[in-house]
Amino acid sequence: MEPDEKKAMIRDIALQVIVISIAIVSFLWMHGIPQRLYAKLRHRPPNPRAVQAKSHFVKGAQLVAQARRSKSASVTVSLAKQALEEAEKAIALDPKDAASHFLKSMALDLQGFRSNALDALDAALSPLAAASLAADERGDALLKRAELKISLSERRVDSVLADLNESVKLSPRNPKAWCMLGECYEENEMGEEAKKAYKEALQLEPQLNVAQEALNRLGSS
Repeated sequence: MEPDEKKAMIRDIALQVIVISIAIVSFLWMHGIPQRLYAKLRHRPPNPRAVQAKSHFVKGAQLVAQARRSKSASVTVSLAKQALEEAEKAIALDPKDAASHFLKSMALDLQGFRSNALDALDAALSPLAAASLAADERGDALLKRAELKISLSERRVDSVLADLNESVKLSPRNPKAWCMLGECYEENEMGEEAKKAYKEALQLEPQLNVAQEALNRLGSS
């Protein structure tokens, strides 16, 4: 390959990285996925495999967004299946990117495969992919994993509590995490711990009615 051709190819790849990154940030902003997942991408030299992985991620993310907007259950499932295919392609190219595992989890959850969605989140939180997550992002991921565990009919209370306690430790300013921790404590008749968690949630979000109603129910001012 001639030097000029090589330079042109590198410029093309760099441009693709920029375009894909913009699309990713837009999607993450809309759907509350940790946006700093891609901080490292901006500092990496252009890499054809990474670019391909991000391209598949963007396609999958767009399909998930469409699936969430759809009012037809059959269309939602069809789009989610396509999103899953894109997520798996992205993971095959870059298994260390937690974002693609998150995408896979969302696509599976939309299809009702919550157990498999939980497995995908486990992969995102595994040592292989966890390096791409900041502390508060791991906290958000643990919260989502706890939500999935709670949604399953068979779950271990200690496992859910472990995820939620670690979540509030890593992301202490997330009122939703504190509130869910309070709910979990309350369901397991751990009243004092529940009150403390609900109070933390209210300090962060004073208008959080669920937490205030819970405190009223538990007899706390």
